[in-house]
Amino acid sequence: MFIARWDLDKTYLRTDFDTLRDLVRTAFERPDQKRTVPGAAALMRELADAEVEIHILSGSPEQLRGRVAEKLALDGVRYASLTLKPNLQNLLRLRLRAVRGQLGYKLTALLRRRCELPQRTDERGELVREALLGDDAEADAFVYSLYADVCAGTVSPSELEAVMRAGGCYDDDIKDAQRLASYLERGPTVERILIHLERQSAPSAFDDYGPRVVPFYNYLQAAFVLYDDGRLSARAVLRIAQDLAVRHHFDGAALARSYFELARRGHLSLRGLDALESSFAAWLAHRRIAGDSELAVMVADLVRDAAELPAPPPKAPHVIDYRRQVEAHNPRRTKRHP
Repeated sequence: MFIARWDLDKTYLRTDFDTLRDLVRTAFERPDQKRTVPGAAALMRELADAEVEIHILSGSPEQLRGRVAEKLALDGVRYASLTLKPNLQNLLRLRLRAVRGQLGYKLTALLRRRCELPQRTDERGELVREALLGDDAEADAFVYSLYADVCAGTVSPSELEAVMRAGGCYDDDIKDAQRLASYLERGPTVERILIHLERQSAPSAFDDYGPRVVPFYNYLQAAFVLYDDGRLSARAVLRIAQDLAVRHHFDGAALARSYFELARRGHLSLRGLDALESSFAAWLAHRRIAGDSELAVMVADLVRDAAELPAPPPKAPHVIDYRRQVEAHNPRRTKRHP
């Protein structure tokens, strides 16, 4: 068993919420008007087909549940849970910081979902592992990393309280997070944190979070990381590349550059390229496939140029200073200008 936890806005959906007008427009969009980030639906479908359990956690308000669920159904996405933010309840209780804030809501929701798992260990007795997908528009890298280290047992209850208090969380959220954390079986549960660079942030902006966090520009890069981790098959990666080539007009060289860019940042082991090549050849042998010329260019470029890539650096233990990071953990506090 493996779990993928997805954010929604700017990770799966192309959503604008920087102004009140953006929020109103988003609220009244029909499901068929909502735009999916290129490749996101393809990756989510491939994960579901690989029997990965998908849980969606979004800062979108609970009132949008019907439209969000309909959009996911239109995209052919299967998921185990959909958690949305209780913003009307926050407003009625005058919890104004919670309306915009993410730390108290997302961290507590992640811990609750982990506690609610019917089984927390796999058939080998090991803790069920997770990959978390978010974006650079909110606090996802910070919240996900904190969640991962709470699960691992490297963040103490007192440290958790101090960080959440510094992050502007309400007392009841802090108490809930501490209580839920106490129920966990501690260990290395979060295998990977993938951050979609929707705002085109510099990947180096995430260096303080260590190698577990991988910033990515497109969903083929996310697929390459999950393939490298053994969570996706070679054919699944090819189908995601096909989706980007056919539906979003990526050319073969651009698809290959997605791999090389990640590898040069040290996020790929360089394993599995032969399997990609043989899987493509086997797929093509059965029938003509859409986008085959672009996939052929991608595979040829990968096989030809992989030898020139540097070996990935060894992964050293990494400690995150959450008290320092919490001051700037939410980019939405700084308004983006065109």
